Amino acid sequence: MATKILFYLLLLFTFHSRISSSDELRSMESIPDLRDSMYMVIDGYPCVRLLNLSGKIGCSNPGREKVVAPIIRFKSAEELFQKSAVLVSMDEVQDFFNRISNDSRFANNIGGVLVEAGAGVQNKLKGFSPAQKFPQAEFAPYSNISYQWNQIGSGIMWKAYDFPVFLLSESSRLTLQEAAVKNEKTKNGYTTNVAEFELVMQTTKAGSPHSESCLKEGACLPLGGYSVWSSLPPINISSSYQSKPIILALASMDSASFFRDKSLGADSPISGLISLLAAVDALSRVDGLTNLSKQLVFFVPTGEAWGYLGSRRFLFELDLLSDAVTGLNSSLIEMVVEIGSVGKGLNQEVKTFFTHTAGVSSATNDTLDALKRAQDSLKSENVSMLSANPSNPGIPPSSLMAFLRKNPLTSGVVLEDFDTAFTNKFYHSHLDDLSNVNSSSIVAAASLVARSLFILASNNKDSDSSILDAIKVNISLVEELMGCLLDCDPGLSCELVKNYISPTNACPNHYAGVLLGEPTPKPNPEYVDDISRFVWNFLADRTAIPKKNASYSCSQDCSNKSEVCIRAETDGGVCVVSTTRYVPAYSTRLKFDSGFWKVLPLNSTDPMELVDPVWAESNWNTIGLRVYIIQGATYDRFVLLGGIAVTILAYLAIVLTRTFITKALKRD
Repeated sequence: MATKILFYLLLLFTFHSRISSSDELRSMESIPDLRDSMYMVIDGYPCVRLLNLSGKIGCSNPGREKVVAPIIRFKSAEELFQKSAVLVSMDEVQDFFNRISNDSRFANNIGGVLVEAGAGVQNKLKGFSPAQKFPQAEFAPYSNISYQWNQIGSGIMWKAYDFPVFLLSESSRLTLQEAAVKNEKTKNGYTTNVAEFELVMQTTKAGSPHSESCLKEGACLPLGGYSVWSSLPPINISSSYQSKPIILALASMDSASFFRDKSLGADSPISGLISLLAAVDALSRVDGLTNLSKQLVFFVPTGEAWGYLGSRRFLFELDLLSDAVTGLNSSLIEMVVEIGSVGKGLNQEVKTFFTHTAGVSSATNDTLDALKRAQDSLKSENVSMLSANPSNPGIPPSSLMAFLRKNPLTSGVVLEDFDTAFTNKFYHSHLDDLSNVNSSSIVAAASLVARSLFILASNNKDSDSSILDAIKVNISLVEELMGCLLDCDPGLSCELVKNYISPTNACPNHYAGVLLGEPTPKPNPEYVDDISRFVWNFLADRTAIPKKNASYSCSQDCSNKSEVCIRAETDGGVCVVSTTRYVPAYSTRLKFDSGFWKVLPLNSTDPMELVDPVWAESNWNTIGLRVYIIQGATYDRFVLLGGIAVTILAYLAIVLTRTFITKALKRD
């Protein structure tokens, strides 16, 4: 009788336990739900591994495995006694990396770094630039390479770190702060909040020490992409003889940052790109362009932040007379006008810009005169243009440097918003965003450029001022371009961009990226990034000759060699008469052969090849960051001992209970 009662009690207990467990897990309908409740995926932007011929920079896990480390705030980390994931605020970043450089014991216990990115942090900082004090000084066409153009530059992005570094999104920042605080409150507790870093680079797995070896092993890809050039009006490529002198106006489309996917470069250099695009738009509405005595050519290189890849390859293709530059003749380039950083020229309602010149020549003097006339025509706009300080060693870091290293006699002018040193305190930083530039400054620069280019191309020093007054920059276009190219809202989902292409990402990013597939002047659109495709379509559209009859639709190519197919990704495409081309941008020391990249022998006669770093980016399988809770080893041992004790006690209880029941049954 007692045995039956005990059986029913055990059955009831089991049934009740199952109901309780069911209630607790009712909200979890699958294994992924359970996993998501345990592991929190963190949004962030990684610092990745880059390599050149002499070594490596950037970040990577130290080995082939994920890194798991407890989260601790830098301000609470006087000493580290174990591998830790250090949470660093923006105002602590410089002190943190300084300590890593000076304290090897501290550096050896860094498991990973989590950088907080609070909104509006620029207002709290004196500045932050991880670039060098003289960016890419090795390409300078003068000897004083110790000059500090970027006075606030720390150079931390040009060093190698064998631990992962992530920039946190705004929402993730709060999550990591809470985790760090919990760890501090339960310092000796049995659970710990940890960060798991997955930033394993293929070059680390392969043991590649530099770009030549990793390219040979297929563990990396060369940095690069596709530059764009266009002419106004279109060049008659069917003619074998082009006699018009060329005025080449250029602005770069790529920037750099410590964090790969957070390279906006609002002031440096995208403000210049927006100014150039707005100037092209303004000039496209001028009548009689076919009567200009000089040819206007617009060039937008990419890869400039990594050894001036775009401009150097452009000059190389000109020497080869390749299909990518059909219609152009390098000997006809009379003047190079570069629009650099122009987003911070506003000072007490006056838009002030500085002209940095290369040498003295009649072409340079003509350009300065044209800029002066353009300034005079904009008096009501409070635009001021000044010559850069003659004590400067030369032109600032710019694409014009590549032209001068190629031909020291090149005449050129760089338009900037600074004189002796960068005014941009966030040069090559993720903080160089939309809040760091002013639209009125960009509009003023675009107006100066558009009017001065028309004066130069018309070769008429006494042209009617009414013609210049008619060249007006579309302010709404500038503001729209800023929203499209410098912010995630609307970002590349804006109507202007979607009118030309189908963007792969909403948030713009101006990191050059890597070159995919075989380089060609007619690349597969899948191998061309969003920015290059947009710039190509925009320039092709704005520089096209108006046609009375709408051309037939197209998907990629047009039957007429003088035509190109624009808007192919959006509404079926339309053929227009325009001389707009892609130019592959990659190191002149690289060759794509049978599906692999090879480093060519050094050409000692080319001064730029002597300093060409040949940059490459490591491949990877996945990049990820997540946070979860683990139990301490002490607690695990306690649970083990507790389990053993419970087992022993349970065994004794069973023996005693069985003895008691046996005696009770005998009495019955």
